[in-house]
This record gives sequence, structure tokens and C-alpha cells, in this order.
Amino acid sequence: MIQFPIAEAPDPLAEEAGRKLFAGTSDFLKGVVAMDGLPPADRVEVCFAGRSNVGKSTLINALTGRKALARASNTPGRTQEINYFTLGDLYLVDLPGYGYANAPVPVVEKWQRLLKSYLQGRATLRRAFLLIDSRHGVKAVDEEIMSLLDTAAVTYQVVLTKADKPKKGDMDKMLAQVRGALTKHPAAYPELILTSSETGDGLPTLRATIAGMSD
Repeated sequence: MIQFPIAEAPDPLAEEAGRKLFAGTSDFLKGVVAMDGLPPADRVEVCFAGRSNVGKSTLINALTGRKALARASNTPGRTQEINYFTLGDLYLVDLPGYGYANAPVPVVEKWQRLLKSYLQGRATLRRAFLLIDSRHGVKAVDEEIMSLLDTAAVTYQVVLTKADKPKKGDMDKMLAQVRGALTKHPAAYPELILTSSETGDGLPTLRATIAGMSD
């Protein structure tokens, strides 16, 4: 049996629940730069984390069908806020991209402190979705975030983005590398989700997964 298999397509009921949730109203609520700015912890929330340029904003926009809900920046790492979006009775949380080279050290350190505080102190956080670029696999900066999530005891599920880009042989090598990396991390959820914002592949699975957390 393969460790960390790719999640199967949802059954029709689960897929419809995901479709209905994401077809509803989704709005930007606020950007947070300090823990005291977080909204009330009155509902389940899921967060998206990933390296700069992994396609995080594009994926959130594709999931919601809103082209500009999450703002994609041409300058990776420019957005240094925790961005909250409402979606039905859930919060979608967009964490700042990490692994960018040009940000000043104090900015990076401040972001790391905020991220650590958020992950360790948000009781309503049900799952983190850790986005990994299918063309590149797990990098050292991803390992750092995985270790932080392990320490915070936050379950996280790897979502592979841009899955339409690699050739099959390259995809197989990348999947083997990702699976090998995840075996060292106890908080990793045991299924991967393969997605492409461009083709729509995997989006129903991710929508259904998130919808299932609001039950």
C-alpha cells in the first residue's frame, strides 16, 4: 500500500456539498498583522500555507470562482498579513507566502513569530493545507513549516499545485520525494490532493474535503 496516496474523487453527495459551499458568498474579511487582530474564534477555520509563487492565491480564487478574491502579488512575499475570508460558516485563512529571498530579516522574523503564535493559539483551526509546487516538490523551507506544524500539533494536508505542468516521469519522482519527506512528520494527514487551478483537476476533491469540516 502506498503511503500518502492521492485522495480519490469525492462521492456525489460530498462533491455536491463542496460545490454548494464554494458557490455561496465568499468575502474578504480582514488582514491581520498581530494576534489581537484575529476575528472571534466562533467558527471552524482552515488555512492555506505555501512558498511564495506556489499558486496559493490562484488556487483560492479557483476554488471560490472569484478571480480577485485573494490578491496574487507580482512580488513574492510582499503580502505580510494573515488574510481572513468568510465562506458560509467557515473561515478560509490565507497565510503569507514564505521562502522569499528579498524580504528584510526583521520582516521575516516578525512573520515567523506571528505564524507560530497563530498556529499554536487558534483552537478553531481544523486543518492547514500546505501547498507544494508539483514541479519542485518539498524544499527546505517547506520542511521548516512542516516541523512548526508538527510542534503546534496542527494537522496539515499537502495539496500539490500546478499538477498539469510536469511530465509523468517527473511527477512520479516528485511524488516519491514528497512521500519520503512526509514520513518524518507526525502531523501530516495521510492523503495528498493533486490540483491544477488551470484545468480544475482536484478542485472538487479539495472543496469536498473543506466542506466536510463544517459538519
